Amino acid sequence: MASNINGFSKLSKGDKINWIAKTYFSNPQDVIELIEQYWNSDEELQKLHDEFIENTITNFYLPFGVAPNFLINEKWYTIPMVIEESSVVAAASKAAKFWSERGGFKTTILGTEKIGQVHFIYKGDKSKLTTFIYDTQKTFLDDTLSITQNMQKRGGGIKNIVLRDKTADIPNYYQLHVTFETIDSMGANFINSCLEQIATTLKEKAINYKAFSQEEKEINVVMSILSNYVPNCVVRAEVSCPVEDLESSDIKNPQLFAEKFVQAVRIAEVEPFRAVTHNKGVMNGVDAVVLATGNDFRAIEAGVHAFASRNGQYSSLSHAEIKDGIFRFWIDLPLALGTVGGLTSLHPMVKIALQMLQRPSATELMEVVAVAGLAQNFAAVKSLTTTGIQQGHMKMHLMNILNQFKATDEERIKVVAHFEKNVVSHSAVVELLESLRK
Repeated sequence: MASNINGFSKLSKGDKINWIAKTYFSNPQDVIELIEQYWNSDEELQKLHDEFIENTITNFYLPFGVAPNFLINEKWYTIPMVIEESSVVAAASKAAKFWSERGGFKTTILGTEKIGQVHFIYKGDKSKLTTFIYDTQKTFLDDTLSITQNMQKRGGGIKNIVLRDKTADIPNYYQLHVTFETIDSMGANFINSCLEQIATTLKEKAINYKAFSQEEKEINVVMSILSNYVPNCVVRAEVSCPVEDLESSDIKNPQLFAEKFVQAVRIAEVEPFRAVTHNKGVMNGVDAVVLATGNDFRAIEAGVHAFASRNGQYSSLSHAEIKDGIFRFWIDLPLALGTVGGLTSLHPMVKIALQMLQRPSATELMEVVAVAGLAQNFAAVKSLTTTGIQQGHMKMHLMNILNQFKATDEERIKVVAHFEKNVVSHSAVVELLESLRK
């Protein structure tokens, strides 16, 4: 029977596993053996994984796949992808091959600025506060120098500190809006450390600021934290070619295909219900590379979806047009990524992924990730506007169904052969397996 437990974090790993197995399972020994099967046999490597988070009991594996044949800015890439969803890697690879024969992908870094904010309450004269912040600018920078000096040597650091009046939203609420350049680091810890020091300086200097009344001296800092919304840390990825060059084995009428494709993207621009699924397809590609390279996919997801809503309505991240006989498809994505720090120097598979990508800088990784998102989106919209999404997806999902029902090698051969000419569905696969087993 389930129960609460005191001091769980202080238990040994073995004791944690035993408690979970005995508390929640009728077959505790089987559960313990399964959990232990997912441990790494290398004790040092397992210890490394155990220390990534708290209360670790085992490892949870996801497939690490690769999508080859990406031509990005005239340079060839094989892109690592960590994802569990069928057909994502295959779709990205197919899109990569398609566009590699039509000039490849082009990318442009539109900005690399990251954001942090000190949120505070000030009950007083705004003009005095404005003057105080102006007078204290140099002190903010001087007091954070011990944190920023190494980043400054690489060309980064604090770029700007601006007072923002938010009293129309919340009484007496102001913020210091701070912009950063963090070079090849994602920069979360760096930014948060700087913000906390700026908040300390803000409070300390206010106490001794002669122009403030006693009440005005008592600035109440609510919190100091980076923002995962980075609308000025953006990369553009695009593909283009003459419409007639779109012709391929499954595109017999390139003009009709291009027009239908543009219309499908336009629908995602104006219809939020479609836009969410459209953008989910983009993130299939984006998240897979972000995970493989040890970056924070939750932060990327949050920032990207906020960006998709920046004009007041949730909309498509990608866009398409036909102009002067040229088909063009592009995407702008806000991506705060790092290639140093965090898991990038710890997780062995992350090291392999970055090596596979030829040791990219943060901006180069932004370009690769955006291209993966665009390729995945192209493949999805292409399927939707031609054969339909399920034909390819369900054929890739076929192996999962066969594994679920523990199909033998002989059964697999017969089932795969059958569904080369028939529509795959879960019920159809089960029915065929049952007939083979009679």
